[in-house]
Amino acid sequence: MKTPAKTNASRLLDKQKIAYELFAYEVDETDLSAASLAAKLGQNVKQIFKTLVLRGTNTGIFVCVIPGDEEVDLKLAAKVSGNKKAELIAMKELLPVTGYIRGGCTPIGMKKQFPVFIHDSCLMFDKIYISGGKRGLQLKLSPQDIIAASKANLAKLVVS
Repeated sequence: MKTPAKTNASRLLDKQKIAYELFAYEVDETDLSAASLAAKLGQNVKQIFKTLVLRGTNTGIFVCVIPGDEEVDLKLAAKVSGNKKAELIAMKELLPVTGYIRGGCTPIGMKKQFPVFIHDSCLMFDKIYISGGKRGLQLKLSPQDIIAASKANLAKLVVS
């Protein structure tokens, strides 16, 4: 298999001298779910983290990174980000705001540095997967390295 092409996210990790692995996979446009991705990678879905972009009433745009099989709790997300309320941004806003598309959004290398919150369950694993910055590409790296690269804060973002 040929080496996947570098993305903005992987170039930023290289620049910060952060170790990672890139995994390419076949994209099914009809199923961008984390469960489907976990099956393709042969991994636990709880190690596949998805990146969600939200807008808070007080602070504006912020980012939540949560396990792929979970839903973000908007009340918890609002609270940890210093907002009264929060909601997911509209799909049509994702590319202009972040530089990434649905299924390829990663907390590393967005157009601007937004506040990033990562669910604290990430620390249960040596390595987790996040999008590599485009559909069909995943980054595997340690939670500590994702936290460092995206300047993330640990938080409780889902009700388990």
